[in-house]
Amino acid sequence: MSEESFRFGQKRFFDDKNFPRGFSKSGEFTLSEAEILSLYGDTMLAFEAGQLEPETAEEKHFIKVLKHPNKANTKLEHVWVKYTKLTREPKKFHTLNSSSNKRVESVTYSESYNEEVA
Repeated sequence: MSEESFRFGQKRFFDDKNFPRGFSKSGEFTLSEAEILSLYGDTMLAFEAGQLEPETAEEKHFIKVLKHPNKANTKLEHVWVKYTKLTREPKKFHTLNSSSNKRVESVTYSESYNEEVA
């Protein structure tokens, strides 16, 4: 499968809401991935919205990938799956804080000093 048999978008694809500085400057996509999104993203979004019917085998496979992302084979399909994960799934982050409900009372230096002196 190659991108040549996948239709270009009618216009360049942008997502100013999620990537206001562009795909290539977001730090999430490589330059080639950003270029694929810009060229083919409009078509891929139209397929996803049901506004466009697939004409080639690659486009029909892309429709299947929309329902089953783990079946992505081409770079184009992988980039779209990556884009949808970044824009539609909540971002995960990890903290260094404990999740326990125990509160530890802190003792200031002056309180501990006063107790030793008294």
